[in-house]
Amino acid sequence: MIELTEDYKVKVLAALTEARERYDGSDTNFAKKYGINKSVYSGLKKGDTDKKISPGKWLELGRQLGVSLNERNWNMARTDVFNMIEEDVLFCKEFSKSMMFVDECAIGKTYSARYLSRTLKNCFYIDATQCRQERTLIRAIAKAVGGEPEGTLEEIKESAKYILNILPHPIVIIDEAGALSYSSLLLLHEFWNGTQDCCGWYLMGADGLRTKLQKGKGTSKKQSYKELFSRFSSKYNHIVPDAPDDREAFFRNLIESVLAVNIKDKRKINKIVNMCLATDSQEAETGLRRAETLLILNED
Repeated sequence: MIELTEDYKVKVLAALTEARERYDGSDTNFAKKYGINKSVYSGLKKGDTDKKISPGKWLELGRQLGVSLNERNWNMARTDVFNMIEEDVLFCKEFSKSMMFVDECAIGKTYSARYLSRTLKNCFYIDATQCRQERTLIRAIAKAVGGEPEGTLEEIKESAKYILNILPHPIVIIDEAGALSYSSLLLLHEFWNGTQDCCGWYLMGADGLRTKLQKGKGTSKKQSYKELFSRFSSKYNHIVPDAPDDREAFFRNLIESVLAVNIKDKRKINKIVNMCLATDSQEAETGLRRAETLLILNED
């Protein structure tokens, strides 16, 4: 059994307090976001951590809030990818619009989205690989925004829509959207219609999302694919260049930017970057996941 230190609980509680400041709903709805009893949350607000929640719940809260048991943290770097996603998200949030960002794996899409969801007010992150089907997606959206966790699916869904319609400038980021089933994509269509002009939506994914939507628009008789694509600006935003020379320059700059804020010995940056790029081609994978592995291997 994992032994949780008081220091870990204090860090989780501090992160929970910061998360509350970024959520404009009620205390009751905030407690629902994290699956905490309202009276327990009231005690946590006062700093009371003694036997209020189980070790498993502390770990769940830590995971949701980005608090790790490990010492090592991946520091945020303002890469071109991060800046583009941030610009898109801020626009969608401010003006209640919707966009799609579809690009290669391992360039920092997920990290950027999670970071923004933990720093912007009323910004909610959904990992579609954990809720591929309609039923689980409804519950995931409701939980993220502080909706009712109990009741019929229709009641849970309407609760989530209601909250998104009353919060000031909310935005929902759906990551790995290519994992969603057809019925789940229809659900996003419904949520978009039900929160129009009140909530921003941002879909992110890689080739799977592009392929699903392109195939759906081109060969499927289901008109909803075209309607969903239209609601998300009828465009796939992306940043990785296609030309080989431009592509190599992009990845070099990306990896250097991230390593610069995550490595103690700066002399190793060029070596690690070259090791990453040595595998790069249109078919072979490089990027930040490989860079992180090489960083760990090259640390003293």
